[in-house]
Amino acid sequence: MKMRSVCCVLLISCLLPKCSAHNDFFTSIGQMTDLLFTEKDLVTSLKDYIKAEESKLEQVKQWAEKLDALTATATQDPEGFLGHPVNAFKLMKRLNTEWGEVEDLVLKDMSDGFISNLTIQRQYFPNDEDQTGAAKALLRLQDTYKLDTHTISTGDLPGVTSDLPYKSTLTVEDCFELGKIPYSEADYYHTELWMGQALRQLDKGEESSIDAVTVLDYLSYSIYQQGELERALEYTKRLLILDPEHQRANGNLKYFEYQLAKQRKAEKVQSGTTEEKKEREKRETEKKKSFYPEKRKYEQLCRGEGIKLTARRQSRLFCRFYDNNRHPYYILGPVKQEDEWDRPRIIRYHNIISDKEMEKVKELAKPRLRRATISNPITGVLETAQYRISKSAWLAAYEHPLVDHINQRIQDITGLDVTTAEELQVANYGVGGQYEPHFDFGRKDEPDAFKELGTGNRIATWLFYMSDVAAGGATVFPEVGAAVKPMKGTAVFWYNLFPSGEGDYSTRHAACPVLVGNKWVSNKWIHERGQEFRRPCGLLQSD
Repeated sequence: MKMRSVCCVLLISCLLPKCSAHNDFFTSIGQMTDLLFTEKDLVTSLKDYIKAEESKLEQVKQWAEKLDALTATATQDPEGFLGHPVNAFKLMKRLNTEWGEVEDLVLKDMSDGFISNLTIQRQYFPNDEDQTGAAKALLRLQDTYKLDTHTISTGDLPGVTSDLPYKSTLTVEDCFELGKIPYSEADYYHTELWMGQALRQLDKGEESSIDAVTVLDYLSYSIYQQGELERALEYTKRLLILDPEHQRANGNLKYFEYQLAKQRKAEKVQSGTTEEKKEREKRETEKKKSFYPEKRKYEQLCRGEGIKLTARRQSRLFCRFYDNNRHPYYILGPVKQEDEWDRPRIIRYHNIISDKEMEKVKELAKPRLRRATISNPITGVLETAQYRISKSAWLAAYEHPLVDHINQRIQDITGLDVTTAEELQVANYGVGGQYEPHFDFGRKDEPDAFKELGTGNRIATWLFYMSDVAAGGATVFPEVGAAVKPMKGTAVFWYNLFPSGEGDYSTRHAACPVLVGNKWVSNKWIHERGQEFRRPCGLLQSD
């Protein structure tokens, strides 16, 4: 649109008669009639310019009205709104990409104040990395929870009610963008899924600046890269119906046909009977079924497909009122204790932290939240990782009386000395936020894991859940099949070490990706030093 305005200016300058002492247009009606046609062309150009300006203003107006309604809804419940991963992705996309387009649109005619404000605010906008990260989060949720692209595109995610005011949908452009990101990393599987979704929405008549030819170009190539020549050829032919002169598609058509003929010829001379082929396929299928890597078990648990306790083991799990051997604080008001799992023993405490306390902890942590890090097992250096998507902050007991009270509460209930424990860590998970399987304790191959602290290994973990999560976000233990769902105001506790000091490898755990909602947790890692002469009551580790 900006270019069109420039063209209009250039056209006007070209059409206007050149000023010269020798050009006496009034002296020649013939020459003057030429000016009339020049003026007519000028008026036509002026009308085109006015239309362009009106169209531009109308686009800005529509954008403003749409965003006005959206932000009005979003700011009523910011965390709930961003708890829906599609909303979070589209926020990244809007601020990183679309607001830039608005800036280009209004730059010529809007006030300097708006441009200055936008320029100043832009330094705080998400960047390409944020937009890509949000897109990858959607892909991760898609895989973990086995969601099809239509479900994500329509926003009808598990845990999302039909009357949710901030449910969002994906446009053709959104789907196309989600397909381009994995394409840039040679992930043709996800490219196919999202280009296919973009094409289906185009086929249904959705208006878009992305045309079917562009989508089909990506789609056919991604399918070819996965070895499906027949389907790649089919989509290439469809592309050529829309654009017969498409150079790359014409080249691909010949190549795909050649490769397909070659493949079919090879299949004819391939040795082995049909029965032998079926037997080989059966063996391969059984082999795949028997191979359950940790990631697969982790994702199954996240979907609620975990191992179920036998009736006998289930019968040994109880709910009880607990006072930690008649601790003075809990004799009259014992805490509610529930067995979540038997081996390792995982215990949940209900109503263990109040809403007011949780809000204060969040308030203290928010200004300090930084991207959570992991300790590199080789170098020991703290670094960010794709398998840990969250931000965290650390709160010391001396910083606020509430933190000190929480620490004391943990000590009173567990019977463990927290003076040598690490500071209270507060974490908030982002879009599709997760922490893949890991140990809290230092293994034998990490002898210096907590050497700088000088407090020994992490003997136990205490984890507060400070929010409910509509879908996803469970704490799972892939080695044993346990899955603990977030429940606001509760805390879970488990020992990482056996009484002998050896690490309990069954405590390897993970935080599942948050599908819908906003997950806040805080945890306390309790260390060995200071526990020598203390014997916790009621929470002895199972052997």
